[in-house]
Amino acid sequence: MFRRLKRQKQALSKEECLQILQKEKRGVLSVLGDDDYPYGMPINHYFDPEENKLYFHGGRYGHKIDAMRRHNKASYCIYGDGFIENDNWYLCFKSVIVFGKIEFIEDKDKIADLCRKLSYRFTKDENYIEEEIQKSLQGTLMFSLSIEDIQGKYVTEK
Repeated sequence: MFRRLKRQKQALSKEECLQILQKEKRGVLSVLGDDDYPYGMPINHYFDPEENKLYFHGGRYGHKIDAMRRHNKASYCIYGDGFIENDNWYLCFKSVIVFGKIEFIEDKDKIADLCRKLSYRFTKDENYIEEEIQKSLQGTLMFSLSIEDIQGKYVTEK
């Protein structure tokens, strides 16, 4: 159902892919937008390895939400800042792409809990996190991407 990488020697193991999901904070979520045009947007995430899901938050309305309600399949691409290896001139990086289905979360307690987990990836300031959750919870939509396929690769820009 999902295509395999053409250059298998560049493929990352599933374990490496999951480590990247844990480490990196941002990626590009792509959905089927208006008039079936691809719509990709940068977004941050929280990965729960036990549930094998990525969690995202956003406003309750907009292009992204409309697209996901129409068609729940999505992909999410993550890659780091890159690095120079062995004093070479070119940049190397690892990337991961996830395919899965979007699910909207309705339970306010779960949304608040997930917002905390996501926020702790950026700051440990509990007062700030709690103030933001209290201020924004009513207008916050949380959704998940259940991982159906995950692939990663090691790339050099040489």
